[in-house]
Amino acid sequence: MDAPTNSSTPVSDVRASGRWRALLLTLALIAVLVGSAWYLVQRSRAPAGSGGGGGPGFGGGSASVTVGVASAVQGELPVIVDALGTVTAPVTVALVPQVSGVLIEVLFTEGQHVKKGQVLARIDPRPFQQALAQVKGQVAKDVAQLAAARVTLERYQELWKQDSVARQTLDTQVALVQQLEATVQADRANESVAQLNLDYTTLRAPVSGTIGLRAVDPGNLVSSSTSTGIATVTQVQPIDVVFAVPQDRVPAVLAAQRQGTRPVAALDRARTRTLAQGRFLTLDNQITTATGTVRAKARFDNSDGVLFPNQFVNARLQLGNDAGVLVPVTAVRTGPQGDYVYVVDGDNMAHMRAIVRGIASTDQVLVSQGLQAGERVVTEGGDRVKDGGHIQLAAAAPQDAASAPGAGRRSGRTGRGGASVPAAGASSASAGR
Repeated sequence: MDAPTNSSTPVSDVRASGRWRALLLTLALIAVLVGSAWYLVQRSRAPAGSGGGGGPGFGGGSASVTVGVASAVQGELPVIVDALGTVTAPVTVALVPQVSGVLIEVLFTEGQHVKKGQVLARIDPRPFQQALAQVKGQVAKDVAQLAAARVTLERYQELWKQDSVARQTLDTQVALVQQLEATVQADRANESVAQLNLDYTTLRAPVSGTIGLRAVDPGNLVSSSTSTGIATVTQVQPIDVVFAVPQDRVPAVLAAQRQGTRPVAALDRARTRTLAQGRFLTLDNQITTATGTVRAKARFDNSDGVLFPNQFVNARLQLGNDAGVLVPVTAVRTGPQGDYVYVVDGDNMAHMRAIVRGIASTDQVLVSQGLQAGERVVTEGGDRVKDGGHIQLAAAAPQDAASAPGAGRRSGRTGRGGASVPAAGASSASAGR
């Protein structure tokens, strides 16, 4: 019997064919990856306003970015020093009695505004009245003795002229008169002390201000050795605010102070509302080494009483004004090379330009170099702008949509449920904004 004929491909040929197919697939995959990478690199390098390659795979058509712009203007910004401050009373006096005794009367209401010299309380005056009467009696006695001694001295002087009395007798009488004069002088001083102690039984307001809570009730024994006193009087009109100025700003503060009075505003905790307007007084005479700041003081009239002692406020000291080109805060961007803005030319092309910024407020930045007044800068959408790219103004987009052919007819069309169907152009304009 004949041997069977093997018509199948040898195993080595099958394996070689499989390796070729795998190699071709690998090369094709590598080519696709390289082409995709090349496309992404070219797309990233292309300006934002370029139209692309125009083919279906390169996104042909306009690639303009809708942004907001504003014009740079010439103007001034105030030079401000902001710091956390504490409202401090210029004068705070504890109403401490100068003599000891029983408090018999309190003539003020807690929290009352009192005037300087107003009677606030009284201590029992009777012991001091008796002491004053006793001293007055001693004064009267010594004055009578002095008068008698002076009469005797005049008589001895006449006898001495007649050589009828010894010199020693005359000298003794002169010394007695001088002694009694000194005694009367001491008695009158004691009388003044007794009168002063009697006056101290009436407690008066030492300054004008607001009196605090009463610490002692009538009927209690009070003494001059107490530390708290009966109450505390605090001056609140005017009132001061103490705040800290960084040591780097001290020369500017001193220079501004030499030019005249500097305004200071007291703001609330959120810095959204101005509580009072005042004036800068002075700086402290040394820097606090722990914080690197100098204590400063401003004074406020506080006629409406809005500032309260020990209240925390935000102090805002204005040193003057700096002039320059002003742009919105949102126009200034920061990159690896520093601050820059996108300047829009007459063809609506955005160009990156480095600037030197100065002081800033909450909504404006002063540009000292790199920008001229009247130039337009990108304020919104700057993160999508490329240097040299074409941009579209956000303010012009609604006008283009409204002026498109048939826009009015499409905007008036209604849907099935009766709701108005917006025009396609209007929808795209709103999205662009």
